[in-house]
Amino acid sequence: MRSTIAAVILLLCFAAALACVAMNYFALVARYPATLAALLLDQSFLPRVAVSLLCGAGLALAGLLFQQVLQNPLAEPGTLGVAAGANLAMSAALVFAPGLLALGLPVLALCGSVLAVLLLIKLTSGRRFAPLSVILVGMVLSLYGNSLNTLLVLFNHDYLSDLFSWQAGALTQSGWRSGILLAIALCAALLISLLLVRPLAVLSLSEQQACALGISVVKVRIAALSVAVAISAIITSQVGIIGFIGLAAPAIVRASGIRRFLHQLIATVLTGAVMLTLVDQLALRFSPAAGDIPAGAITALLSAPLLLVLLLRQRVTGSPTVQPAAPTVAGFKTRQLGILLLLLALALPASLWLNREPPGALSSHLLAWRWPRMTGALCAGMMLACAGVLIQRLTGNVMASPELTGISSGAALAVLLTVLFTPLPMTFMLPSAIVGSLLAMLLLFLFGARSRFNPQKVVLIGLSLTSLAGALNMLLMLSGDPRALMLLNWSTGSTAGINADMAVEALIAAAVLCPLALLMQRWLQLLGLGQLTAQSLGIHLPRTNLLVLLLISLLTAAGTLLVGPLSFIGLLAPQCARSLGARALRHQLCAAALIGGTLMVLADWLGRNIAWPWPVSAGLLTAFIGAPWFLWQFSRKSSR
Repeated sequence: MRSTIAAVILLLCFAAALACVAMNYFALVARYPATLAALLLDQSFLPRVAVSLLCGAGLALAGLLFQQVLQNPLAEPGTLGVAAGANLAMSAALVFAPGLLALGLPVLALCGSVLAVLLLIKLTSGRRFAPLSVILVGMVLSLYGNSLNTLLVLFNHDYLSDLFSWQAGALTQSGWRSGILLAIALCAALLISLLLVRPLAVLSLSEQQACALGISVVKVRIAALSVAVAISAIITSQVGIIGFIGLAAPAIVRASGIRRFLHQLIATVLTGAVMLTLVDQLALRFSPAAGDIPAGAITALLSAPLLLVLLLRQRVTGSPTVQPAAPTVAGFKTRQLGILLLLLALALPASLWLNREPPGALSSHLLAWRWPRMTGALCAGMMLACAGVLIQRLTGNVMASPELTGISSGAALAVLLTVLFTPLPMTFMLPSAIVGSLLAMLLLFLFGARSRFNPQKVVLIGLSLTSLAGALNMLLMLSGDPRALMLLNWSTGSTAGINADMAVEALIAAAVLCPLALLMQRWLQLLGLGQLTAQSLGIHLPRTNLLVLLLISLLTAAGTLLVGPLSFIGLLAPQCARSLGARALRHQLCAAALIGGTLMVLADWLGRNIAWPWPVSAGLLTAFIGAPWFLWQFSRKSSR
């Protein structure tokens, strides 16, 4: 039954793509005079169709090769960080070393992709390239690379805005140059892939069986990965990042019942070509009403739901990692809380007075602008830190945080949708953020329960929501909406928009919500023993889970409104508190809140001064620390 449905989907995609191309062709011919229509057909429409076919085929081929080599149905250039590495390399070269552009964009993109893959291999080799581990590290690398790229756009908005639009996956063409380059690259990649068909098919067996059949497994993997990385980098250099195709095409072909690898390769390439052409031609068809939306932005919106579906189908081995409620470590004493409080007390006046602008009367006037953003950063750090502790205790996953589990992204998505598509005033941002974070939590628990709250799956589900929020951010930037830059600044963690009223509201929220977390200490300690044990000890599970979820949502929503969805404080602060020996929940909450508040205050101060007079978002600065911290912790656990 499933194979029949997949085959029908394939046929419908072929028919729909052909129909869309025909309709757009006749619409163009009817709209313009014969001479102009012929010019547009030759230099724009036909090259665009050719590029969409070639890019779709190349991305599908890369996805299939990645999946076959890594034996991982979730692998594709977008989920492995390959496309983000290529994108970042081109942006960095344009800003910092424009002379390197003489080498050509494909060369720069290839360098970035290779570095991303080497880093991925280094970080996941300790776990023997386990499928979920590879995708988890790849998604974090993509998130980190895209954050760096966003920072470059913010600092160079005037002349990188066009680059941002192009990197979003725009297939608009003005000649055949890109098409010819892509055709040569795809032909070479297909030729090498066909030569590797037999060895790649044998890789489906165990490594020992492949070696017994005379296959050099290492050489085959290096060759196939090189082809996949190269074709991905070249496509990214020509049209930007396009997701979904590398995931969807191989999945549909496998679901249709095709088993031989050679047949899978041919069918996947054709399916990818048709799917991207269909998406692009539909976008072109509706462009008079919806504007010129890049195909990459549409596929980015489609890739997150598809990744969720594929995650649910991925088998989970072993039992979930449970973090029991541990007793207090003897090394953690009350005076350590006093030291943390002293550090915070020193950070607050330093943030107000130690700055790079010339001293004088002006500094005293600037205090009226500084104290609200400092207060907002402090309260956001404390609330996100408490939310991180609570969600780690609730899920039993020490690598969970509001940022990595998608709760912050759920709040950000709700805010974006409220601002863009409703006439509601800005005062409704907090209620919408609360609703969004609560829905994200419910979605996380709905999907997480099916995998027995496997820690890596929980984080991957959250990263899928984060990628969805990123796709909407991209559409917002491309829309030309005057609110786009303001919302982009907010989503990257800027505290510049926090005024005195918002600072007072943040203080009230932190003063109410953070102590509430301490009142849930007994519940969370019992839940750490397991749901059945907690219920036998008198815990009413539905009510308790709902109240804890509601508090996490409130803390996350309030913190996200102040510093955006990608601060990583919810991951960093609990980890730092645990490293100090804070194991009892009350100690961990207090220590994490103080650490989170101090880190955000210091990040806000550093962001104002590191590139003065140009500000750097506090959320981005903490994300640049948090993502490497997560990867380091992940690799450290792998090597044990």
